[in-house]
Amino acid sequence: MLARTPRLGMSSQTSEKSLEERLDLFMRRNFPQIEMHGGDAGIEAIDKETGEVWISLTGACSGCGISPMTIQALKSRMVAEFEEIDAVHASTGGFYDDDAGAGFEPDVSDAPF
Repeated sequence: MLARTPRLGMSSQTSEKSLEERLDLFMRRNFPQIEMHGGDAGIEAIDKETGEVWISLTGACSGCGISPMTIQALKSRMVAEFEEIDAVHASTGGFYDDDAGAGFEPDVSDAPF
């Protein structure tokens, strides 16, 4: 097994807090930008064994044209800032992404066909 090197932004003070606490702080730090656009963000699950985190973006984020960029920014920053995190999965409406898409299913309930 390869040893991990500390990532930028890690300090002894932050490493003393639990991963959940540090992720919560991370989301709160990023929340104002999401909230300004009428959205909300939260951590759904954390798998410490696999290094995976599941987050959800709700409200105006669901179906938003820039939500794929928001998701990519959250993913890259989480992996960069947390040595325990290897993968981030995001949802904007109940469907988790596959690292290629936006992570949402469009609402076609009133499509004419």
